[in-house]
Amino acid sequence: MTAPLRDGPLLLGVRHHGPGSARAVRAALDAASPRVVLIEGPPEGDALVSLAADPQMRPPVALLAHAVDDPGRAAFWPLAEFSPEWVAIRWALTHDAQVRFIDLPAAHSLALKDDSEDGDADGNEAGPDSAPGPGDRERALRIDPLAVLAEAAGYDDAERWWEDVVEHRGGTDGDDPFAPFAAVGEAMGALREEYGDGGHRRDLVREAYMRLQLRSARKEFGDDQVAVVCGAWHVPALGAGSTATADRALLKGLPKVKSEMTWVPWTHHRLARHSGYGAGIDSPGWYGHLFGAPDRPVTRWMTKVAGLLREEDQPVSSAHVIEAVRLAETLATMRGRPLAGLTETTDAIRAVMCDGSDVPLALIRDRLIVGDVLGEVPDSAPAVPLQRDLTRLQRSLRLKPEALEREVDLDLRKETDAGRSRLLHRLRLLAIGWGEPAAGRGSTGTFRESWRLRWEPELYVRVAEAGVWGTTVLSAATAKAESQAVSATALSEVTALAEQCLLAELTDALPVVMKALADRAALDADVGHLAQALPALARSLRYGDVRSTDTAALGEVAAGLAERICVGLPPACAALDADGAAEMRAHLDGVHTAIGLLPATPDRPAGDLSGRWAAVLRKLAARDSVPGVIRGRATRLLLDDGRLPEDEAARLMGLALSPGAPPADAAAWIEGFVGGASGGGMLLVHDERLLALVDTWLTGVPAASFTDVLPLLRRTFSAYEPGVRRTLGELVRRGPAGGGARPDRVEAGIPGFGAAVDETRADAVLPVLRLLLGDRDPDHDHDHRIDHDNDLAGVAR
Repeated sequence: MTAPLRDGPLLLGVRHHGPGSARAVRAALDAASPRVVLIEGPPEGDALVSLAADPQMRPPVALLAHAVDDPGRAAFWPLAEFSPEWVAIRWALTHDAQVRFIDLPAAHSLALKDDSEDGDADGNEAGPDSAPGPGDRERALRIDPLAVLAEAAGYDDAERWWEDVVEHRGGTDGDDPFAPFAAVGEAMGALREEYGDGGHRRDLVREAYMRLQLRSARKEFGDDQVAVVCGAWHVPALGAGSTATADRALLKGLPKVKSEMTWVPWTHHRLARHSGYGAGIDSPGWYGHLFGAPDRPVTRWMTKVAGLLREEDQPVSSAHVIEAVRLAETLATMRGRPLAGLTETTDAIRAVMCDGSDVPLALIRDRLIVGDVLGEVPDSAPAVPLQRDLTRLQRSLRLKPEALEREVDLDLRKETDAGRSRLLHRLRLLAIGWGEPAAGRGSTGTFRESWRLRWEPELYVRVAEAGVWGTTVLSAATAKAESQAVSATALSEVTALAEQCLLAELTDALPVVMKALADRAALDADVGHLAQALPALARSLRYGDVRSTDTAALGEVAAGLAERICVGLPPACAALDADGAAEMRAHLDGVHTAIGLLPATPDRPAGDLSGRWAAVLRKLAARDSVPGVIRGRATRLLLDDGRLPEDEAARLMGLALSPGAPPADAAAWIEGFVGGASGGGMLLVHDERLLALVDTWLTGVPAASFTDVLPLLRRTFSAYEPGVRRTLGELVRRGPAGGGARPDRVEAGIPGFGAAVDETRADAVLPVLRLLLGDRDPDHDHDHRIDHDNDLAGVAR
């Protein structure tokens, strides 16, 4: 086909990430065969454009620019397989044509980034994608040209109008591949006459730079050898009669920063508008399908959906696919659309394949409509040294970045899993949040870790930021840990850092961290701060065991903290208000657990420290000046450890719940004793004496005081599992006399809530228990069997 004669450069106004625009661009370039293709994008990308031809390059990808002195100041220019710009780049590289980016340089756009006018007016963002900023409110007031054109055409949805006019067409009008661009350019020209810059003030500067680059290319190659691929909104401005002098005046004095640029992988989730990056499309997976489907896009789409649902064990047959296609086409005809769009296909899928339910549609949207594609870039792409080291570690540890969130369980006894753990912990210390610890399989050991992994494109920015600390992950994490240890002002900060260093095995950073820890611990006299710091140290000592780390110095500091807590805690618990008492109770639990984890040392045997701690708990449990919630918790901890007889616990409860005790203080004691997730409900279920004491006290609370203690009691008992609450309710409803109290309790004068044991029913379970315990020998010694049966009867009772 012979290309029509043109009297100027070929201006191809597109919608970014539009598959219809991409097809039309390819057809127009095939027809015009220009020697140079100018593309809206940062000129710093010219040196990287040849990588688009590398077989390892797989979109979606993005150009990433960041300020050298401030890596957090960064911007992305994402490109998908169906982006017109990507199609133009690939066409030029295939046809030996030059490719040049002509938008405002990243050095300027990064310097101007603070006023948050990165966007374009082409129905999406054409400039650098960045997180929402302070200019979002102003951006909302700008003109959306697609919305204006859609409204003029009688549509209430700009997305649907664009699909009908562009995406669902073949890309050409008869034999003229340039007709669609002429029509779009004419429409945009009318809008620019009406609205001017449409509120996009930075566009005037960007367009001035584009015009200068266009003039240079026309002078070098000739008007008929230049093609421009840019947002449709800019087409009228590029053809405007502005002078080079006026354009240079607009660009004079622009701020500038030193910047670097590279290619990075992108994801379909980040192309979606709702992801926060404003890339301008709600359904990148659907658009990618429209661009790649050679024919019958609706039928092929329904087949994809059916395959996904079958993978999830949903009963979807070929008949479902046929019926869904028919329904989608019928809906398109009824709605006056040239082809069934995403709305029609989704409605048909919901009705035919999902039985009217929206639940499966969430999976379809996430996996197909948006998609889980993660692009790839070649190894030869420029990268900061830290990124190269991270890539090497990811490959050696077989821990591939993925766009979909997934959980991994690590067994630290295995070398590879231990290496993965070290890497993930080091990245967390560097604020590179690839992985977050997750609750894994039930295990109280320290050799197992669970992580939730998901790689996001912005992590490349975090890597660039962390590059100031070192050229490798190890050296960067070590340097940052040392810096944080020196600058930390709170003891809890240093203890948390020590825990991180042990998890990440930052051996070189530990001496600096330990010195800072010892200094802060020696100067901090606040018992609350010491109690807050001790649990992290105790956990760190356990981590050191599984990682074979020398934690002797850490153990000395932890033991010293425990000693100081034992001395200072009793006076610190006196005269606390309700909030202070609740906070100290939490510290009490943490210290109790931590002391149980501390290993013995030559100077401090484990028994000595635990004995001192038990003495502290006894003091707290017996002092009237200590708030009730702390006294109750101290009593419970002693009882759980077997350091307090039941009779003594009952005596302390009786004193706390005596008629002379204020009801609010008594309720606080109960909260401390049986509250939280420490199994207090089961304690009351199985210990009738304690339940009877609580019941007796509660029934004796005066009516005037009952409303004061009710919220505290409700908070305490609402934490129990429903089964425990139901059992307690049954026991209380039955009462001490209901069902008959236990004889031994009656003889001792102790009220009981449990029903009397039915000896006949208890004996009936003995054969089953004998089988479960493995006693199947018929010749078993008779006397031994009698003793055994007595033991089993005791178990049954």
